[in-house]
Amino acid sequence: MAAHSKDRLESFSDGVFAFAATLLVVSFEVPDNFDTLKSLLLQFGGFGVSFLALVLIWLVHYNYYRIITKIDYVIIMVNMLLLFVILFYIYPMKFITNMLTGKSGVTSSNELGMLFTIYGFGFALIFSCIVFLYHYSSKIEIDHQLITRLKYRRGHFLLYVIVGVVSIVLAQLQFGIRYGVPGWLYAFIGPLAAIFDRKFTSH
Repeated sequence: MAAHSKDRLESFSDGVFAFAATLLVVSFEVPDNFDTLKSLLLQFGGFGVSFLALVLIWLVHYNYYRIITKIDYVIIMVNMLLLFVILFYIYPMKFITNMLTGKSGVTSSNELGMLFTIYGFGFALIFSCIVFLYHYSSKIEIDHQLITRLKYRRGHFLLYVIVGVVSIVLAQLQFGIRYGVPGWLYAFIGPLAAIFDRKFTSH
């Protein structure tokens, strides 16, 4: 296996994450009166939520590269796909968080269902890439303890993919769409991950 620079790959990835963070605020303008300033401050609530979500994804990415020891072209290509999807994911995520402040909105339940579908697609695809990276690394690494950790995290993040897919299905079926059920479904990730953690560590 040819040697590849993990540092350069991480540096490039961090640059893309930084660009994604820029996209979150690119529509903000310097206020020229107090009313505009108040409106801008309200929008920063949505920006804060979006930025936190982006940071959490970056942390998942960071933790993966912190523990692996081998890099090849498969990992590089999947990493590039992951970064591309993150740039796509910024827009539906920003739209949804702007809805919290009233800056964005939808006019029908069909539009809301489509919004949840687009968001869920991006979410599921991001964590599908993460799951694949952990799965692939578990096949090429040598250290048995590391392989166990990789398999654990593969299963952990597979739950994220499942929740994203179920959210898409609910959105397409218009199930509880008026109450945001496809969105509230993401709140189950924490409890499901805790249950998985307990079962995995018990073996």
